[in-house]
Parts: sequence; structure tokens; C-alpha cells
Amino acid sequence: MHLAYPAVLAVLLFCVGLYGVLARRNAILVLMSVELMLNAVNLNLVAFDVWMRDTLHAGQALTLFTIAIAAAEIGIGLAIVLMVYRNRGTSDVDRLRDTAEGPDGIPDTPDATAQAQKAEATA
Repeated sequence: MHLAYPAVLAVLLFCVGLYGVLARRNAILVLMSVELMLNAVNLNLVAFDVWMRDTLHAGQALTLFTIAIAAAEIGIGLAIVLMVYRNRGTSDVDRLRDTAEGPDGIPDTPDATAQAQKAEATA
């Protein structure tokens, strides 16, 4: 087996995943793109393991470990996305900046800013 075929496929998968992470605004699509990138890494690990004819199959063992970590990551990521969707009504990545807090611990939203200004004015 030539090493070039799976390597080129892995590069293409990784580039599609990278584009998805950088261009998408939906959090679920960003998580899917991260999974594509991890699958490209797994493909490289298995291809190099077969190419090197390793007797311990370290590449395949590391691939199984990576798959387990990716499954845990996607489970936690989806749980976070679902909670954000329930609270905010959207899973748009750009709108998640509204959850950031200002330097004084007050949420950085227009209503909270107006409340903080009223509190300072009355004090």
C-alpha cells in the first residue's frame, strides 16, 4: 500500500474540518468539524502504523485512545451546546459572546451595563 493515498485523504479531511471550524457559526457544525479533524489524525496514525509494519501496533492503539477521547469530548460538547440552546434559544457561536462578564464581574450586556450605571449614580 502506498502511503500517499491515505495521507492525501487525511490532509483533505483535515482541511475540510479546519474550514468548518473557522467558517461555521453553528456550534454543532463546529463540533462536527472538530470530529473530522480528529478522524484525519486517526487515518494518519493507522496508515503510518501499517506502513512501518510495527509489531506492537502502537498507531492503532493510539487511534483507539483518540477515539475514546473524541467520544468524551463530543458528549461534553453537546451537553454544553444543549444547555446554551435552552438558555439562549440559539446555538450561534457569535452570540455566545453575550455570556462574557465584564472586568467587575457584571455580565457584559446592555441591560446589565444600564443597571450598573444606575447603581453607581444612586450610590
